[in-house]
Amino acid sequence: MGRMARDGRMRLTHGPIDLVITAEGPAEAMRAALRRAHETFETVLPALCEELPRLRAATGPALRGPVARRMQRATDRFAPAFVTPMAAVAGSVADHVLAAMLAPGHGLARAHVNNGGDIALWTGAAPLRLAVCEDPVTRAPGARAEIGPDDGIGGIATSGWRGRSHSLGIADAVTVLAPDAATADAAATLIANAVDLPGHPAIRRAPASKLLPDSDLGDRPVTTHVGPLGAAEAGEALARGHALAQDYMSRGLIRAACLALAGERVALGQTITIKETAHA
Repeated sequence: MGRMARDGRMRLTHGPIDLVITAEGPAEAMRAALRRAHETFETVLPALCEELPRLRAATGPALRGPVARRMQRATDRFAPAFVTPMAAVAGSVADHVLAAMLAPGHGLARAHVNNGGDIALWTGAAPLRLAVCEDPVTRAPGARAEIGPDDGIGGIATSGWRGRSHSLGIADAVTVLAPDAATADAAATLIANAVDLPGHPAIRRAPASKLLPDSDLGDRPVTTHVGPLGAAEAGEALARGHALAQDYMSRGLIRAACLALAGERVALGQTITIKETAHA
């Protein structure tokens, strides 16, 4: 289903997929790009459903569909870490739709596809400026990011234990900026998993399969509750995620990241700036 908002954005929904699409530029270029987005979107969910069992497995036969292949390529970059293609599904859908919008000669100035907070983006003109959410419950921003045409950033994704998917870690939010949204999605998942305090009494976990029988995480324990943590404890957990994010940056997998837990936060990469008032 597709709807146009009063501000010119288009919303496309199909099952669990909910996209908000923005195109900027000459009117005819915008209309053509949104039309391509709509046409491309219609086939996304049926194709993913055909390969869902394989997408929920870490290994298996080669995937066939264009979005499924994007998911696989993104997660393969992080081998040998355990991760299934599902860790990159939201970002891959956003990348796929944005690619259709940016057909040769598209004539746009900027475009982005927001899939529930995981965003594929492109700008050929002015930088994109955005607030980085550090708490998915209150939606409080704790940092800012500015993305220019030459920054090599085409995707943003956020993960954490209170997000849409289960997490092995305790991060409130890990936001990653990467060359594409699929890679950002997978990296955010893995970094959020790494933000942790194993064995801490304030943290409760349950097997993923008990919460969602067909979870791609199987019986792995996922976080269901995080009690009060002190600044030192939050800092210790964040340091684990920071180390992994730094590794990904050194390998060229991501461009920047912001990690938040219990009112504490760390940022990597010059693109992200932590707000001076973040602790207020």
